[in-house]
Amino acid sequence: MSLQEQFDEAMFEFSTGHSEAALERLKRILAEDPDYFDAQLALGGAFFAQGDYAAAIAEGHKAEKMRPNDQMVHTNLSRAYMKAGDKKTAEHHGLQARIASWRGDMKAPAPRPAEEASLEVARPKPPPVPEKFPDMPWKKK
Repeated sequence: MSLQEQFDEAMFEFSTGHSEAALERLKRILAEDPDYFDAQLALGGAFFAQGDYAAAIAEGHKAEKMRPNDQMVHTNLSRAYMKAGDKKTAEHHGLQARIASWRGDMKAPAPRPAEEASLEVARPKPPPVPEKFPDMPWKKK
């Protein structure tokens, strides 16, 4: 089985509530390829789901070394630190997650296709103008 297939199996185990089996599968993937980022990130999430916040934090920091500006890494670390009772560090990682989301895609948006640019939004018709206006008593004659 390829690493991706093994990862998919581990995520299936995790999603069906078999977190122990998912942990074992994720550890095997990381033993085979220590640079498999998704498995590293998921391993921290699996420890978090089991309530082992110290292990979740340790695995989260390994993922942070792989991708220091990844939004999910900081989000997971923030959750784990909050559950572990370290609010200050949790807020730091929460801020880092927000900053990472802002960094996201810094490229200019792609130009719109010509077909889309020629389409115009339907606008309502303006109300008809009355032919005779009412008297305006405030105006002097």
